[in-house]
Amino acid sequence: MSETIVVTGALGGSGSWIVDDLRDDYGIVAVDRTLPETTDVDGVDFRAVDLTEQGPVWQTIIEADPTAVVHFGNIPHEEDHAGGDVYENNAMSTFHTLEAAGRVDANIVWASSETVYGTHWPEPELPEYFPVDEEHPPRPWNGYETSKLAGEAAADRLTNAFDVSVASIRPSWIQYPGRYEVTPIRKAFDLESAGRFGNFWSYVDIRDVVSLVRAAIESDFDGHEVFNAFGPDNFLGVETTTAIEAGYGSLPETCDVSGEESAFSTAKAESMLGWEPTHSCRTAEDEAVSDPSFV
Repeated sequence: MSETIVVTGALGGSGSWIVDDLRDDYGIVAVDRTLPETTDVDGVDFRAVDLTEQGPVWQTIIEADPTAVVHFGNIPHEEDHAGGDVYENNAMSTFHTLEAAGRVDANIVWASSETVYGTHWPEPELPEYFPVDEEHPPRPWNGYETSKLAGEAAADRLTNAFDVSVASIRPSWIQYPGRYEVTPIRKAFDLESAGRFGNFWSYVDIRDVVSLVRAAIESDFDGHEVFNAFGPDNFLGVETTTAIEAGYGSLPETCDVSGEESAFSTAKAESMLGWEPTHSCRTAEDEAVSDPSFV
């Protein structure tokens, strides 16, 4: 019998790709607020659960008795939600999910966010140094960002209380092959009117997010670790420091970014998990790759 993994946010943009990748090697309990139209998917047991409700979350995870829990169920932004609602939903969902996982000795991989670095709001600002790594001080501004830091605090609490590991992934703006949302921005970019862009024109391909999730599940490490998830380059096709300096007027005193490489470091994931991004927007934005069949 294959090991079981619970995946929350299973019908979402990232969660569905994660489920589709893992179901060939693991038994998947796929959790979302609603069920898909088609639930007959090999290796997948779909469950409709409101993650803000402790009882159903605990019952689902404890009954599944998984070896790992992948938590991607959240409200991903404040564009059409009040900040307080986003914070409450995400913080409580993460706490309940992680707590239940800890009680069945399941390791956890979950989606934090690169927005915790605080370079986005209210006016995009430069970080203390480039490339930005996981040691950079967080500077949350809105409810969404704060909910992610609350989740990271919950991860610390979990590894203090239970003998499990937690990988908090901080993904950049996730893009999908063949429909990259960065493409019109790249085409319209002009150094003379560059402006400021909150994550310094960074992105990450969903397939690299999926491979990082798998690497975290299948790697052996202790405690709570945070990992950046970024593509290998910026999406503009110009030197990264040139674009930043054009938009921001200056660079931090410490700046070790060359060519078009990302302004954010993924060296920790490479060192600890053997992972590095392999999909560049230079080719991926025109690729024809189908979404998972059940969404």
